[in-house]
Amino acid sequence: MNNEYDVIIIGGGITGAGTARDCALRGLRVLLVERGDIADGATGRNHGLLHSGARYAVKDGESARECIAENRILRRIAPHCVEDTQGLFITLPEDEEAGYGLDYQQRFIQACRDAGISAEAMDPREAVRLEPSVNPRLIGAVKVPDGSVDPFKLCAANILDARLHGADILTYAEVQSLILEGSAVRGIRVRKRRSGETAEYRARVTVNAAGIWGQAIVRMAGAQISMFPAKGALLVFAHRVNHVVINRCRKSADGDILVPGDTVTVIGTTSTKIPFEDCDDLNVTPDEVALLLREGSQLCPTLASTRILRAYAGVRPLVAADNDPSGRNISRGIVCLDHATRDGIESFVTITGGKLMTYRLMAQMATDAVCDKLGVSEPCTTHTALLPPTVDNAFTAGTPDGELVCECENVTMGQIRSAIRNFDIHSLADLRRRTRVGMGTCQGTYCVRKAAAALAEAQGSPADARPLAEEYLGERWKGMMPVGWGDTLREMEFMQRVFKAGAPSTFK
Repeated sequence: MNNEYDVIIIGGGITGAGTARDCALRGLRVLLVERGDIADGATGRNHGLLHSGARYAVKDGESARECIAENRILRRIAPHCVEDTQGLFITLPEDEEAGYGLDYQQRFIQACRDAGISAEAMDPREAVRLEPSVNPRLIGAVKVPDGSVDPFKLCAANILDARLHGADILTYAEVQSLILEGSAVRGIRVRKRRSGETAEYRARVTVNAAGIWGQAIVRMAGAQISMFPAKGALLVFAHRVNHVVINRCRKSADGDILVPGDTVTVIGTTSTKIPFEDCDDLNVTPDEVALLLREGSQLCPTLASTRILRAYAGVRPLVAADNDPSGRNISRGIVCLDHATRDGIESFVTITGGKLMTYRLMAQMATDAVCDKLGVSEPCTTHTALLPPTVDNAFTAGTPDGELVCECENVTMGQIRSAIRNFDIHSLADLRRRTRVGMGTCQGTYCVRKAAAALAEAQGSPADARPLAEEYLGERWKGMMPVGWGDTLREMEFMQRVFKAGAPSTFK
């Protein structure tokens, strides 16, 4: 890695990863810098909904059109990251009383069609046959082309493709300051969090794709951007309760989306403004859990008796536009700022707002801005170029690489070793974000020993296996604590007993 680039991208979430890929595909020398691991912020803390755009059709037609266009592109370029579940928007009797009855449903259908989204009204009985878990009290239903997407695989695929096209990726490196020369940003100064070393990297253009933390990056340049830190809490259930995405056909509210993904179901989200100093230390409260359970049971009554795996939360990178205390009325639209025209700061671009669904479009907008500054005329190809698989799946049963490590998620030893080879992995949490190891029903109870031993061996320190596992289980524990009752509490007690019984000398 040298220290001179065409473009430096700050932030290893999906927007930064997509921008790094787009820039690299256009022939630019790229450095992406992330203070933690990739997909460690909002990218890895959402419900994984492949938006059709229907959710935004009534109030934000532009976002709806962006979503359906990107929905179709993602199905083409990343089929290994996407599942075509389809989606239902349901109307309940209480929605009728609140002004979101069947008349609103017709308005919703028309708004979807105006945005180019297929929307088909269904007889409630037919909707129950399509999705047996749905609340049988529904009085209306609309079928839309929603789906689910694995944000970890999607982000890793973009990072991998960027690297394959020459980009350098630097994780666990926190930006300490921007290098300012006159009225221009010429690079960054970073501290490498694992070694404590500092370094400077220079570029002709710097892109701020740091999500909610992007406000602090802009301040380093001497400018301001008003961000709205909207915390969203979610719950993960222990099995796949539904097979079709279920939404409430009403104005967006807390707990009104139920998304099936991989082996689990996720209910989300809440929306609460929080102080910026809380963005790095999110906790889900008992009130948020109770709210999500109450609202989720309106979508699917069996949720009330289904074991919860864990709770987690993320922060949406919204750009403040009003004084709405929840952030629900702030547009989810894309914000691309050229700080030269906005603030008189040359060679500096911020890309923020938007959502997971529109990351590729956001990356294209940011890369277009970079290319315009550099005089590069190469066109964008990310809408047609296929994303690569992130791990090698061709492992033969009966061989060491074919050994099944994580039974919940069907992760083999070969996949773990492949991820360690292809990515800069320092912890089991990093490995989880590449392979889903430990994300299933047992939350790592059975697989974490083998995964920790494999990672410690790859790092050349077999004795570190137990500390790696303890660190990972401590993080899993944080997500289980807010829902620690009933079956979840029994699972927590069982996990403790399993690991108390394991001596360091037999940690395999």
